[in-house]
Amino acid sequence: MFKGLGTALITPFTENGEVDYDAFRKLIHFQIDGGADCLIVLGTTGEAPAILSDEREKIIQLAIKETNQRIPVIIGTGSNCLDTVLKYNRMAEELGSDGVLIVTPYYNKGTQESIFQYFRYIAERTKLPIIVYNVPSRTGFNLLPDTMFRIFNACPNVIGIKEANSDFAQLTKLMASRPEGMLVYSGNDDITLPFMALGAEGVISVVGNIIPSEMKQLTVRMAAADLDGAREIQNRYLDLINAMFVEVNPIPVKYAASRLNLCHNVLRLPLIPLSEKNAQMVSNLMQAKGLI
Repeated sequence: MFKGLGTALITPFTENGEVDYDAFRKLIHFQIDGGADCLIVLGTTGEAPAILSDEREKIIQLAIKETNQRIPVIIGTGSNCLDTVLKYNRMAEELGSDGVLIVTPYYNKGTQESIFQYFRYIAERTKLPIIVYNVPSRTGFNLLPDTMFRIFNACPNVIGIKEANSDFAQLTKLMASRPEGMLVYSGNDDITLPFMALGAEGVISVVGNIIPSEMKQLTVRMAAADLDGAREIQNRYLDLINAMFVEVNPIPVKYAASRLNLCHNVLRLPLIPLSEKNAQMVSNLMQAKGLI
């Protein structure tokens, strides 16, 4: 699907809380100009649970139009309701998306066996490439490597996994035993370097919303086995990367994007703008990096 930087794009809103399609265009072109290899639209960072169905359709249409086949557009279609996933997959397919990102179900979170059956059922009902998303901190469910291997081997259109589990014992097993052809992307910006050192294809990034060029260069240098160069970028931006999670994502990154005049600092409940204390901290870091 892609190698390198995939940015999990924020969804911008106007000051009265409507989707800001003009700002969304700006964000897309900022990513393309910054060298992003792929856009992931309507994921967690895009506040997907708070997006209405008609808004979702317009957002997908706009993303596909503005990228104009220059880079892939992957749509987040995950839910804890199977019918909703199937509905969103059909929409993504009909509108011309390049693939879908599907998180493991949350709350009614299932078992290893039930999640295998869940993804097999979904995969049989779409032609689109599927990236499975494992994020135990949000879902309360940890997709084990052996289960992921079963899914990949049973479903020809499941192409890989976005792994946001920081358990390195599990990550090393995933990378050491993965079937040939299975793509793996880091779901955590702060472990992009070590995960790519294990062989991951790249990162699906939050901080890429504000520093796409830098995150792209990190992946480029890792792919070229330039560990010193990659380490320099990682160390230079690690405090900013960590600051993007000082409050629930995407609260900090949306504030940071607003400081770059890419969007308004507006979120939809249950999310609220970054606290004054943390906003000052993020601003100070951005100034120190020469971003503002």
